[in-house]
Amino acid sequence: MEPGYSVSEDIYVRYAETDQMGVVYYGNYFTWFEVGRNAFFRSLGQSYGLLEENGLLLPVVEANCRYLAPAKYEDQVTITTQLTNFTCSRICFSYMIQRGETLIATGSTVQGFVSKSKGRPINIKKHHPELWERLQKLLPGKHNGVVANAGKDLGSR
Repeated sequence: MEPGYSVSEDIYVRYAETDQMGVVYYGNYFTWFEVGRNAFFRSLGQSYGLLEENGLLLPVVEANCRYLAPAKYEDQVTITTQLTNFTCSRICFSYMIQRGETLIATGSTVQGFVSKSKGRPINIKKHHPELWERLQKLLPGKHNGVVANAGKDLGSR
């Protein structure tokens, strides 16, 4: 991951997240990416719920994951989420999932900014300028901070 603003969240692998082979089912990594995005917005004093209350939805329009090593039941894994880019209509994140020092997966997602009431893409700079400004300051090269376990310090919705 390039230097930039990132947020890390620790979780423990639940039994229900594993498959018959005893490893985390591949689709659950995308759920973990969502955990990371929620921690990212909580670190900004926002939450997905608050964004939705303000009429903004962030549907995933693109997602990928590269699996490097397995995670198993009761492993503690760290999800690190970083804002990599955004435009007036989309926001991009990258993810690292680690078990201790072992990198077990990397990935990325792209979300669109969508009006909750109209279900159509919106211009975030025009409709939510305060969020635009806050995100602008976090792009790589503009801020180099890491927030560990954001959910433990800030109340979650």
